Amino acid sequence: MYTQLQMRGSARPPVSLATLHKMRASGDKIACLTCYDASFAVLVDEADADVVLVGDSLGMVIQGHQTTVPVTMDDIVYHCRAVSRGLQRPLLMADLPFASFPSKNEALANSVRLMQEGGAAMVKLETGAGQIEIVEFLANHDIAVCAHLGLKPQSVHKTGGFRVQGRESDVAERMVADAKALEAAGADVILLECIPSELGTRITNELQVPVIGIGAGPGTNGQILVLYDVLDITTGRKPRFVMNCMDGTGSNLEGLKRYVRAVKDGSYPAPEHCFA
Repeated sequence: MYTQLQMRGSARPPVSLATLHKMRASGDKIACLTCYDASFAVLVDEADADVVLVGDSLGMVIQGHQTTVPVTMDDIVYHCRAVSRGLQRPLLMADLPFASFPSKNEALANSVRLMQEGGAAMVKLETGAGQIEIVEFLANHDIAVCAHLGLKPQSVHKTGGFRVQGRESDVAERMVADAKALEAAGADVILLECIPSELGTRITNELQVPVIGIGAGPGTNGQILVLYDVLDITTGRKPRFVMNCMDGTGSNLEGLKRYVRAVKDGSYPAPEHCFA
């Protein structure tokens, strides 16, 4: 009982949304990783990650699909519940999967599932101008929201594949406007995926909420990568922004600690991980 209160004065107090805002204000980088099961969750926790995402990327790295589209709410809830059992310090965030938020009421019902059944503290949804009212509705119902902009994997069949977003000036301006509108609607965190570094820095500087990047350059307030990419479990060609942390390390835990250190000291992402 009162675990959060009892841990507040410990050497490793639990990360909250307030923690993330303080980290942004102080310039401390936020280290985030995806995770899908309890065993790896224990290692990610021990490596001192700040945020853990149960992402719909599990459809590709766990289930073997070519995209994240087949992932269901039941899949996310199952994996979120497992991950929550292995965490103590990090804030747990979970994806709303494809077609799980077509309306405000469905978005709320599924967000409640992620929190009540899965143990998530925040939900993430792929957004744009069309989801501003949904984000506002969730925020008004006390749901912590991470709004995802840039490359949106759930939309790959619409956009034509996995490619850098925001290189065209009109697209970049629209993304800046969407980020501001989502923040005004109540988004607590913005996640930017696969965009030019300059655009990632600009959006970060024009917002007040924490901004997490994946392939969005070094100017964001934090970074996130897929766990299996960091640990070099993923086979074949990997995205440019991936950092293999297993070279010369003797264990998965040391690889995860290397990633967290690199985010914290700013050595990741390096220029070779970024897009112009």
